[in-house]
Amino acid sequence: MKEFNINSLVRKNILELQPYISFRDHNEFENAVLLDANESPFGELSRYPDSTQKKLKQKLSEIKNISANQIAVGNGSDELIDLIIKVFCEPKKDSILMMNPSFAMYGFYASINENKVIKLDLNADFEIVKDDFIRISKDFKSKVFFLCSPNNPTGNSIKDIEFYIKNFNGIVVVDEAYIEFSGEKSCIELLEKYPNLIVLQTFSKAWGMAGARVGMAYSSEEIIRLINTVKAPYNVNSLSSNKVIELIDKQENVKQNIESILNEISWLENEFQSVNCIKKVYPTDANFFLIEFEDVEKVYEKLLEKEILTSKRSPQIPNCIRINVGNREENIQLINVLNQCETL
Repeated sequence: MKEFNINSLVRKNILELQPYISFRDHNEFENAVLLDANESPFGELSRYPDSTQKKLKQKLSEIKNISANQIAVGNGSDELIDLIIKVFCEPKKDSILMMNPSFAMYGFYASINENKVIKLDLNADFEIVKDDFIRISKDFKSKVFFLCSPNNPTGNSIKDIEFYIKNFNGIVVVDEAYIEFSGEKSCIELLEKYPNLIVLQTFSKAWGMAGARVGMAYSSEEIIRLINTVKAPYNVNSLSSNKVIELIDKQENVKQNIESILNEISWLENEFQSVNCIKKVYPTDANFFLIEFEDVEKVYEKLLEKEILTSKRSPQIPNCIRINVGNREENIQLINVLNQCETL
């Protein structure tokens, strides 16, 4: 990687943009009369939330061992993906690089922003081929590389992530939505070493808060400042912030839930061995399985008929369905229906 210069990567108009600053949230008051924001004086939620999410960032700072100034909070990781593209990628000019297959929203937000999407095909084990990565990076000079690990929809953790961070002349976004299930170390530990790194995490998966829509970006103070410059002023609502803060104070419950899911993964792996319609179960570091079936269409339709909703990944990944790990009752229902598929 060449000497890193953040200003050479950021869109010029973003560098010149002045962020929206809430006077209230950037000053301390003991007993203020709030007549500045055209709010109603009545109602439980009549006041705007803290636009800087100070309390939540402080909690995250403590559990992640990182400065609060290195944290941006978004309306889900999706908003943060969109903001990162807006900060670094000039519409109709720049491109993003993403693995193929991987999380579709990287390409979705790039396309909305009129940025080209360059896809890096994974090998048969869903790993990146390093030579392909080096060649494509040089040929297309993409501004942002989205690297999902554990990867969705394949479930595997990408090996030697540090290689891709140090060999990409742009911003590397490591999306760790499923990191809590993997046993792998978070790339947050690499932030001081690599100024071009952004790490995404979320409360939607292991923390069981998908309905709250809260995601986090961890990076250098410079990059976080840029993300906060382009975000909406009150992008995370009070209800979601407060619920997440409560959950952080009850981490033991979350750890127990993760342990339960890991136990269900082991149980399902054992059960899958005796299901004849299954051709292959791919290794997973996430809370889902990618499974290849003998007749994917019949299996998918049978599951749907029994109102078991799954994610068919075929034809992109031939004959495969991505199946979420549920609770024991749900998983028993899944196995029962898959066993019925053997007689179709």
